[in-house]
Amino acid sequence: MKKRIDAFKYAFRGIALSFKTELHMRVHAVISLFTAFAGWYFGIDRTEWMFVLLCMGLVLSAELFNASIERLADKVSIEKDPLIGAAKDLAAGAVLITAIISLAIGLIIFIPHVWPLIS
Repeated sequence: MKKRIDAFKYAFRGIALSFKTELHMRVHAVISLFTAFAGWYFGIDRTEWMFVLLCMGLVLSAELFNASIERLADKVSIEKDPLIGAAKDLAAGAVLITAIISLAIGLIIFIPHVWPLIS
C-alpha cells in the first residue's frame, strides 16, 4: 500500500515541479482554466465537456512528457548532439500537435456559443 501512496506522491511532485519550472505548462494551465470557465459560462453539454477535458489532459500530459524528455536529454549530454536535438524537437512537436488539435476542437465547440454574441 505504501508503494501505491508513494507513486501518487511522486506523480503530484512531478506535476508541481512542472508548474514551478515550465513556463509553457503554466500557460497551458491558464488556457485550460479559461476554457473550463467558458464551458461553464456557455453551458456546454456532456459530450462537449468530454472533448474539452480530454484536450486539456492531452496538452498538459504532452507538456509533462516534453519536459521530462528535455531534462533527461540534458542529463545525458550537455554537448550539441543531433540525436538528442531531434528527440527534443520531436517531443516539442508532439506538444504543438496536441495544442493545435485542441484549439481546433475548442473552436468547433465554442464558436456556435460565441457567434450569436458577436453577430
